Amino acid sequence: MGLLVAVSNLTTVPWDNDPTGQTIATLTDDTAVTFDTASGARALDEAGTYRVEERAVELTVRRDGTQVGSPREVAVDADADSTWRGSGSGADQTQTITVLIRAPIGASGARPGVVFMHGAGFGTAYNSFGDVAATLASAGFVTAVIDKPVWSTSDITRDYPASARVYDAAIDLLRGLDDVDAAKVGIYATSESTWISQYLLADDPQVAFQILLSPMVFPPRQSLGFFISQDFALVGANDGYQSIVRRVFNADTALFGMTNFDLDLPESSAYSIPTLVAYGSKDVMTAQVEGVKRILVEAHRAGNWDVTVRSYPVANHVLRLGDEAETGTKFADQYVDDLTSWAAGTVAGLKQTSERVAGDVIYQSIAVPDDLQARRALTVYGAILHAGTVLLLLATAVAWLAALARRIRFRLRRANRGVRYPGLGFRHGFGNALVTLAVTTMATLLLFCSGLGQVIMGVVRLAWGAAPDEEPGVMWWSWPVIQIVCTLVVWAWSRVFARLIEVAVERGILAWPPREGSIRGVVTGAEPVLASTRFGRVLFWLTAAAMLHVLFLFAFWGLFIY
Repeated sequence: MGLLVAVSNLTTVPWDNDPTGQTIATLTDDTAVTFDTASGARALDEAGTYRVEERAVELTVRRDGTQVGSPREVAVDADADSTWRGSGSGADQTQTITVLIRAPIGASGARPGVVFMHGAGFGTAYNSFGDVAATLASAGFVTAVIDKPVWSTSDITRDYPASARVYDAAIDLLRGLDDVDAAKVGIYATSESTWISQYLLADDPQVAFQILLSPMVFPPRQSLGFFISQDFALVGANDGYQSIVRRVFNADTALFGMTNFDLDLPESSAYSIPTLVAYGSKDVMTAQVEGVKRILVEAHRAGNWDVTVRSYPVANHVLRLGDEAETGTKFADQYVDDLTSWAAGTVAGLKQTSERVAGDVIYQSIAVPDDLQARRALTVYGAILHAGTVLLLLATAVAWLAALARRIRFRLRRANRGVRYPGLGFRHGFGNALVTLAVTTMATLLLFCSGLGQVIMGVVRLAWGAAPDEEPGVMWWSWPVIQIVCTLVVWAWSRVFARLIEVAVERGILAWPPREGSIRGVVTGAEPVLASTRFGRVLFWLTAAAMLHVLFLFAFWGLFIY
């Protein structure tokens, strides 16, 4: 018990949530963005001014950013779109990407442009940003939505610099169009893509402006650590489950080829252009107060004072009023109108007359955990422990299945002969104790997985805009129950081993020197301590080792901190 408690404490990662409840007071609750149009400037186009036409272009791009061949005009057909068509490997790997371009019909002169950048997941040109891209196009912008550049990567291995080069290729495509003003092409980046946009602006300082929706300002380790820690609390998870967050986000993921946790983001140029930052008051994923402060500091350091911040009440991480997983979920009331006005006034070079920081009070529940770091020793120990536990559990399951098959086979062969099944030969009640403790330990493991699974599902639903359950259920009461059961299991195992020692003493095995013939009697099964069969003895020690690893697994995740 002392060893398990020691492991739990030694693997604990310190975490400071202070200061909590940070706020930035906005200057007005009116989010409208207005400009000075009195001095002879033409009135700005509004949403709905123009009808919109669509056309599609295909690009084939390597991960190093070079294009294969020329852009190809294709038919606009969402049903015919085959996304993520890739080939090759490494830097030479290519992906054929659809670019869906929306343009205003009848707009005179060269128009400003916007390229949309995807958040997490696997968005396509046809299923992403349709409403806001069409709105901007109806206000005179030429917009481009592309298939998310992913190649053969996953969410945790995404190649952000390479993605930035593909988005830049889409920007160059717009710049090359006759009806687009090449000097007035900006970006619309949301969530995960606000990491990519930083690489993009470092590569292409000619981007005219940027709209950042719920920007992930800090590197992934800090941003995701904040998000998960905050959401574990919001869904009602027991505080004990927070220890899991601490250990996970201090993992040295580079050992497993996942280097995105610790991105070296090029912040010096990330906010050097006119910037609109938009948050929802019910966004449970971003550190808004510290994020706004960091953006303003970096923007001012780069000589940019054209930063506008808007906070929308009730809106979630993607500025929707509810669960985005549900079809037809609307944007926050004035968000699309506000960003359209801001973009139109910005590209026209007008002076903004509305407040720079407006809308709902900007709030942040806990501090960004900037002390998170890759802890290699903890990661190596955890990886070995988990791998060993899985292997032992699989071996134990195979052994018990073999025991069951052995019993069935014997009964089938001896059914008509009246011969009694000899069993595994367990003695002194060790067989019953083994089954009882193994079942209890595994039931506790299932309860742990159930509680953690409910927490994870609650966090996912919260991230998509759903409200947490009124009663947290298993995720709350499972932790203390597991702690109590684990203590009882350790005590019960100690009773089994104490009885094992007593029997061994009776057999003379633990005497010095051992009683003559005692060891031979145990090995041959003539005077068994555990079981008279070799298979029974192997099964016992294999099961005991697996259950011990499960207990150390619990200790690693902090279940033995009382």
